[in-house]
Amino acid sequence: MITRRQLLKVGAATMVVTSAGLGTFAATRNPSQALEPWSKEAHNFADPRLRALSYAILSPNPHNRQPWQAELVGESEIILTCDLARRLPETDPFDRQITIGLGCFLEAFSIAAAEEGFLASFEYFPNGRPARRLDERPVAKITIRPDNTIAKDPLFAFIKTRRSNKEPYDTNRAIPIDVADRILASGKSNAGVGIDIKPAFVEKFRDLTWRAHEVESLTPRTMQESIDLMRIGKAEINANPDGIDLGGFQLELFSNLGLLDREQMADPASAAFEQGMSMYHRLLHSAMGYVMIVTSDNSRVSQLDAGRTWMRVNLTATQQGVAIHPLSQALQEYREMAVIYDELHRELHVDAPARVQMFARIGYGPEQGPSPRWNMEKCLVNKT
Repeated sequence: MITRRQLLKVGAATMVVTSAGLGTFAATRNPSQALEPWSKEAHNFADPRLRALSYAILSPNPHNRQPWQAELVGESEIILTCDLARRLPETDPFDRQITIGLGCFLEAFSIAAAEEGFLASFEYFPNGRPARRLDERPVAKITIRPDNTIAKDPLFAFIKTRRSNKEPYDTNRAIPIDVADRILASGKSNAGVGIDIKPAFVEKFRDLTWRAHEVESLTPRTMQESIDLMRIGKAEINANPDGIDLGGFQLELFSNLGLLDREQMADPASAAFEQGMSMYHRLLHSAMGYVMIVTSDNSRVSQLDAGRTWMRVNLTATQQGVAIHPLSQALQEYREMAVIYDELHRELHVDAPARVQMFARIGYGPEQGPSPRWNMEKCLVNKT
């Protein structure tokens, strides 16, 4: 917790800021530039591929790395590749989570194209599938064509209000069975959806997901990977609208006062680290149910399918007014997490070669704003 000396420092600084206009300072902390891709004007392109891409970039993806690169080819094709500099080598050593994020991108593109009467078809890994890690080869070739028979997807309406809600949920409000059933039925392709809202199950996985978070946080190299991707305050978020955004008046004030910095957040003995762990303990123990995506194997194709299904699950939860928060720690494939990884699969009765690809808590939480994004042009390999 913050010490008395630190509190006095905050109090003194707040008085100074107040005299200079605290209300004005607080009101200007919104990183509006980084949020422009969520605006109505962000989709005004003549090319229907660009319009669909402007929605696809709003997809969920690990640590908000936004790894997609799109090359326009001819009049109707896009080559999708991974920006290899945007991977997560410590927590995602085989690029599984990054591949899932690219699958989310494909599903959002498909939904957005259908909204305007275009059918999007995908050829996965047209030049061959990567093995241990992704490489420069295409992840997918996307082709669109007009189709006056294609039905609009009702989930399109929720692309811009979808969130990964990382706040505590209301532990007095249960998930109704009919709502859980709608989320359960939202999947597609070869990735299966599971959901469980039973109290005994929830209690068990509150504990498991907390222990997984502890492992990631107390393993220096995996914790540092997250620390290095933190953007603290409006200026950093606008300059690099990817990674983990830590915005808002209070956090920016603490950062300016030297009470919140990356060195402290990485130090298990610091007040900042302790407070971060306490915050996460509270939110992880507020889960009111869990949803999961399971595939029959762990191939690259299955990972893309898992991402496409996850996009639909996330949008359906939004449609139903349910908050959702991916918890990837227990699924990560590095040595220190192996025991909990095995425990999660054992508790869910998922035996190899089948694989749990996504695991998330659900509940009812406070309304959240959108995450920062690079603008759509940033993902284009060519600018034609």
